Amino acid sequence: MNSLISLGKYFFAIPFAIFGIMHFVGADQMAGMAPGGVIMVYISGLCLILAAVSIIIGKYDKLASVLLAVLLILFLIPHFQNLSTNEAELFNILKNVSLAGGALLYASIAKDNSYIN
Repeated sequence: MNSLISLGKYFFAIPFAIFGIMHFVGADQMAGMAPGGVIMVYISGLCLILAAVSIIIGKYDKLASVLLAVLLILFLIPHFQNLSTNEAELFNILKNVSLAGGALLYASIAKDNSYIN
């Protein structure tokens, strides 16, 4: 059972790596939603990839998880702005809230207390 549970961090981290890659591939489409344009899409994509790597290797994973939760909460801003014109944004809002909660939950069990205790 423990081996099954230990897969959880991979199930949690790998989609963030994919989301980060998608930020690089679709930067032009996402630039309209991001304050700061394309450069902010690239920066946020890099943050997603780095968080995924940190969680997978277990180095600075607590810090990465907390920062990931902050990033996901910041991602709510453009989704709330687009909610009045696109009802489907509610799904993105709920997705980001649940993933931020998951990141904070992971931070509570992360082993690397280098920066956050």
